[in-house]
Amino acid sequence: MLKPAAWAAVPGTTPVEKLGRLGIIPGTTADIRKLGTIADNYGVAIWLFFEEDLARTRPLESVLAEFAGVPEYERPVILVESFLRFTQENDPSFVQTLEEFPLMVGIVQVGQTPAGTGSPAEPYVTCLMPFLDELDISAEPPQPGLQEVPPARK
Repeated sequence: MLKPAAWAAVPGTTPVEKLGRLGIIPGTTADIRKLGTIADNYGVAIWLFFEEDLARTRPLESVLAEFAGVPEYERPVILVESFLRFTQENDPSFVQTLEEFPLMVGIVQVGQTPAGTGSPAEPYVTCLMPFLDELDISAEPPQPGLQEVPPARK
């Protein structure tokens, strides 16, 4: 759920501008830990997709509606916070592994959910998880454009 005060403090007038200021730009990659921090600090819904076709060709609302009745950890899409929590609970060394081998995910799209009855429009991000054969653990860790996530204002 969006944290209005923190979100309002980010420079920009549109979700694309604000998310860009936070380092979330379609077509680039981002460290999954930074995405988790942004989701936590600003309340932006950041969705991780495991299937490229769904991430690139289907509207987020359509995918979420299709898999609404499927248990969270069996869906081809999950919120970044849920993914990080699940992996940390099931592998205590996961945090250290991310220090050594940052997990970079592709930013596919930024958008805004339509305002509904009694609910405001909220920004979202869709990301594509890398496939195992795409991971190069011998490569130097990537240097994302945003080194620090601006602190949230409460």
